[in-house]
Amino acid sequence: MTTMTNESIFDYQVLWTKLKGYALTIGRVAAKPVLLLYYVMMSNETPWKDKAAIFGALAYVILPVDLLDAKRLPILGWLDEVASLAVAIKQMSKYVTPEMEIRAEAQLNAWFGDVVEVKEVTAYE
Repeated sequence: MTTMTNESIFDYQVLWTKLKGYALTIGRVAAKPVLLLYYVMMSNETPWKDKAAIFGALAYVILPVDLLDAKRLPILGWLDEVASLAVAIKQMSKYVTPEMEIRAEAQLNAWFGDVVEVKEVTAYE
């Protein structure tokens, strides 16, 4: 009997490349939960069935196949992707660690640049 490892089933490099392109399209704030899902999926602490669920949700969102086409149904076309991610994020948030949060922020900084804190100045200061 042969056992299959996660590496033999999933092509993480292709997923990472697509994830980066998707992140640059949707922006920093929207990309963070997607990136956290990726890190949860890559964690040795995450059960295999949850990794498969995350892979499926991420693949559905970033690959060009849609159940509801966003070009034909502009609002509805995005709802299936949002719903897929929302369910995955809710189910997998229990696995997010502070280290994953730090890695996600560092990766977002690499893709989008460092976050600059903007302070609102009023006439009274």
